[in-house]
Amino acid sequence: MQSGEDAPLKPAHTCPMTATARLVEAAGPLQDRLRRRVAIALRDRVAGQDNAAKAAVIWDKPGERWFTQADPIWRVHADAAMFAAGIRALLLQSLHPLAMAGVAGHSGYKGDPWGRLQRTSTFLATTTFGTIDDAEALIERIRGIHVRVRGRTPDGRLYAASDPHLLKWVHLAEADSFLRTHQRYAVTALIPAEADRYVAQSCVVATRLGVIDPPTTVAELDAAIQSYRPELEGTPAAREAARFLLLHPPLPWSARPGYGALAAAGVALLPPWARQQLALPTMALADRAIALPLGGAATRVIRWALQHPHEPQP
Repeated sequence: MQSGEDAPLKPAHTCPMTATARLVEAAGPLQDRLRRRVAIALRDRVAGQDNAAKAAVIWDKPGERWFTQADPIWRVHADAAMFAAGIRALLLQSLHPLAMAGVAGHSGYKGDPWGRLQRTSTFLATTTFGTIDDAEALIERIRGIHVRVRGRTPDGRLYAASDPHLLKWVHLAEADSFLRTHQRYAVTALIPAEADRYVAQSCVVATRLGVIDPPTTVAELDAAIQSYRPELEGTPAAREAARFLLLHPPLPWSARPGYGALAAAGVALLPPWARQQLALPTMALADRAIALPLGGAATRVIRWALQHPHEPQP
């Protein structure tokens, strides 16, 4: 009888399970490498190249926190659907002429779009997952910045980033976008009571930023957005910002298909009146057949990339 080393290999067609096992075994490390590459690229873009140091402070620092993993706000803000939600929120926020004037005049969204995104993601992560001390310190810093952001719109109206009414619109656009996008693209949507709880929990940070009387339920959130409708307008600045976000993102061509899927996912969830004001086509059939499925696929890819290499995919 021949030893294991000397025994001839059997033809592949006689032992298909063995060949499959070898392919799976080889694919495992390759899949993990691909996952890590995608995760690093995403985190570097969204959180900055120092994201590991930031994450260590936010997640590992001991101290009391406002929220826990069981809270709806934790689930929403930790989900991959936030990538599409952020695009939707920016588009919706741009429809308030005073808010858009502040963004155009002070945020540097064209000159340093990734820096602005990284600051926003750090703020959301710190106030949702970080310690109360760190969250309050960051909120106080942002309030100080808001005091200095003021000016006039092209038609002469005064604006100030510290204006509670303007802050409330920014908050409403974010809360509505984060919640609606989660409900459409998350693995498990919030039940109605959890959705109301999410809106209420989002007020914790909003009130500390200066928002007065924010909504605490989904119904109140919908009503508050409707109350701002007479003030909203697709100004040239808003439409220019939409073109920049959707058509000319500062990304290499290899990354644009994935970004385009996320952008389409966010646009598909905008209300028709918002799309009309931004001169974005409203095509319900195309949304159902293309944009929403693509958004779901892109979100699943991000969720897969950001999970632990050995954590099962939901």
